[in-house]
Amino acid sequence: MLENEAHEVRLARDGQDGFLVYLIFRADLVITDIQMPERDGLELMRLIRTYDPWVNTIYVSCDLNRYGSLLEDERVKHQACLLQKPFSKGELFRLLSQFTS
Repeated sequence: MLENEAHEVRLARDGQDGFLVYLIFRADLVITDIQMPERDGLELMRLIRTYDPWVNTIYVSCDLNRYGSLLEDERVKHQACLLQKPFSKGELFRLLSQFTS
């Protein structure tokens, strides 16, 4: 879906792989699920933020409330965005537009 709209995309199978992919490609935006094997999305972003504290981030989860205070810290400190599963293509692209405008 993102590649069809001319975005360059790199995929990772879990949080550990996501960190390695970030180190290689240094993405401008990280879209991460919160619940993942190896490292969850919050752990992944803590590691990435040691290299780039201001990397744009969209957290995705079917249960955002479960991580309420941690995600609120991310929103306040790093302007991270949240996306509740299931989400529409329109919702995703609305968030993406915040980072490209």
